[in-house]
Amino acid sequence: MAMVTSPHSLLLQNSNRQLLKNPTTKPFNAFPLTSTRTTYTTTPKRISITCAATTHVQDRPPTPAQSQDRVFNFAAGPAILPENVLRKAQSELYDWRGSGMSVMEMSHRGKEFLSIIQKAESDLRALLEIPAEYDVLFLQGGATTQFAAIPLNLCNADDPVDYLVTGSWGDKALKEAQKFSKPKVIWSGKSEKYTKIPAFEALEQNPDAKYLHICANETIHGVEFKNYPTPKNQTGLLIADMSSNFCSKPVDISKFGLIYAGAQKNVGPSGVTIVIIRKDLIGNAREITPVMLDYKIHAENKSLYNTPPCFGIYMCGLVFEDLLEQGGLKEVEKKNQKKAEILYNAIDESKGFYRCPVEKSVRSLMNVPFTLEKSDLEAEFVKEAAKEKMVQLKGHRSVGGMRASIYNAMPLAGVEKLVAFMKDFQARHA
Repeated sequence: MAMVTSPHSLLLQNSNRQLLKNPTTKPFNAFPLTSTRTTYTTTPKRISITCAATTHVQDRPPTPAQSQDRVFNFAAGPAILPENVLRKAQSELYDWRGSGMSVMEMSHRGKEFLSIIQKAESDLRALLEIPAEYDVLFLQGGATTQFAAIPLNLCNADDPVDYLVTGSWGDKALKEAQKFSKPKVIWSGKSEKYTKIPAFEALEQNPDAKYLHICANETIHGVEFKNYPTPKNQTGLLIADMSSNFCSKPVDISKFGLIYAGAQKNVGPSGVTIVIIRKDLIGNAREITPVMLDYKIHAENKSLYNTPPCFGIYMCGLVFEDLLEQGGLKEVEKKNQKKAEILYNAIDESKGFYRCPVEKSVRSLMNVPFTLEKSDLEAEFVKEAAKEKMVQLKGHRSVGGMRASIYNAMPLAGVEKLVAFMKDFQARHA
């Protein structure tokens, strides 16, 4: 009887023949069970810049054996993640805590993943001090999907709703709401290129509106609410898109009926959308609402109605752990204020070589847009910065210029290095 051979057996036979021909040849392992790891034995030197500051804030300690191949990533999202979080995920990637499988392989209904998503929610509740009367949902589709989900769940087609538009994302939310409700723009900063936020008392809110919608931090234009308007509508309902400043500072959740955020700025990779919603607002979706946009479906099923973005939720959980270990959001906010102060000071003290167009009182701690006095130097600025391992500094295509996104995970050293580069670039090109 002829022996049946498979590609696998042929591979092994060929490997053994080579070994017989040359005994010094190392055997070829066709099915390696372990992966090789690169060990870094040196730690890169951090650039130290002397900056005028009123308080001293302790930056996160350097990661042991930090890779010299890492860049300072100033992208707006997906964005930089804490290196210690990445290393922990790396160590658990092949075998999550003795389970014999990766998080990417787990059943979302198995006890292993249930422990992951439950702890992620618990840690997020601790970070933001989320009251018990709110549900936390881990969803998909990005914050953009919530632009439609919100009116479909919270009002009828003919109901009025108020939108305060301070940037591109607020405008996109408004346009989507026009398909499912009767939105009114109570203020827009478009005519002033989205560089300010109005005085709240001057806003003419509709008393019959079902809710007031804001974007708490405009990623593109770098405008951030430092406090929040009080809704004067019949429901007293304030809704906020917090995608780009989520978990960057403490927030009084009780002031909001609903908060939503894409995770890919501050708390995880792309693919996870977090919704924090007051429980009494759940269960009023219109009949036409797609099942995947119905908050009641997701709340009743603990975010497990269908297969969720399991690995993304796991990564968010690791980030929540890291934020708690740093001392919570009050400490995180101090670090963010320090980083932003250094960068904005460098811009303001450049004698016009760099310029931030945003009104100082509402400048974002997360996204810092700026232009160069000589716009023809912008491409060279981006190119030279990349050579120094500082990437993704080009501004959004709709506004141009530069933009440095300095989210929670951006270390102080990254901002210091950027400021040093900016000063050097100015000295060479002013």
